[in-house]
Amino acid sequence: MKNLTPSALPVPDRGGPAQPLLLVRDLKKHFAVRGHPLERQRKFVHAVDGVSFSVAKGKTLGIVGESGCGKSTTARLIARLMAPDSGSMIFDGQGVAEFGGLELKEFRRSLQMVFQDSFASLNPRLTIAETVAYGPRIHGLSKAAATLLTRDLLARVGLEPGQFGARYPHELSGGQRQRVNIARALALSPRLVILDEAVAALDKSVQAQVLNLLQELKSECQLTYLFISHDLHVVHYLSDQVIVMYLGQIVESGPVEDIYQRPAHPYTRALLAAVPSMDPSRRTQASPLSGDPPNPINPPDGCRFRDRCPHAQPVCAARAPALMALGPAFEHQVACHMSDRLSGHRDATQGLVL
Repeated sequence: MKNLTPSALPVPDRGGPAQPLLLVRDLKKHFAVRGHPLERQRKFVHAVDGVSFSVAKGKTLGIVGESGCGKSTTARLIARLMAPDSGSMIFDGQGVAEFGGLELKEFRRSLQMVFQDSFASLNPRLTIAETVAYGPRIHGLSKAAATLLTRDLLARVGLEPGQFGARYPHELSGGQRQRVNIARALALSPRLVILDEAVAALDKSVQAQVLNLLQELKSECQLTYLFISHDLHVVHYLSDQVIVMYLGQIVESGPVEDIYQRPAHPYTRALLAAVPSMDPSRRTQASPLSGDPPNPINPPDGCRFRDRCPHAQPVCAARAPALMALGPAFEHQVACHMSDRLSGHRDATQGLVL
């Protein structure tokens, strides 16, 4: 990627490595539900309900959780594909759009997104070369420079430009189309790439190839990833930090090894227990998690996981747990009354309130 034209290079690092690339605070998005005409009170789906986190430069933040927990909605809010109801977002020390600072066009040049459906993400009427070159051309790159950049990018993602450049999306396999989507995302030299279930539709052998490619590109291009997936094995392989979401809220976050080796929230433990084991002696005999998530239109008071939690106590219904830091490093955080010795929960332990 060192041969990219100067006009395609990313903007300089404004805050240094200590400053987070992305800082999200209290992000909310509620979708109105069409109800009965005679109903006086409007109903809303609480898709994202007060999510806060940061993404360090050059790192990968994984977001996991069941379907409907708000992972993809969070990604679309960050990419500004939809507007949040409230909250703030800072990109490398500057606000975005209505928050002041970066204009939306400049921000979107620094952020790109790769979606799950590799075919639906591509224009069937454009060739592969035209698809990759489209973004740079829109941002003012000359046709000759965009063509040169496209050839470099296709070669970098393992697609021979002379062989694949003139093809159309329907002539490629799923793995090849996803490589095209990755090349297109890199065409504007972004600093943050959001991968929303980017390898979920691929078979395991192709998944491994794409994941290895993402790791190589991350190092070569100094990229930062926000990686969303339901596959905990993939998240473990690719991520440095992990966020666990449940019904629109963060229930646990921290370094990947802390989350996988020492999960503190009952929901996180249930997710990890549901991962199939290759060891025949460690087969799962019973479902680690029973029941369905509550209705997001009317989420329960207190802890939203309490109806499915085997450790639920009256305090879990009385009030929502605050994020607690486990240990003095403040990196591993959990929202559970069992981690707060002052909560009144029977099984409460020492925790540090954030």
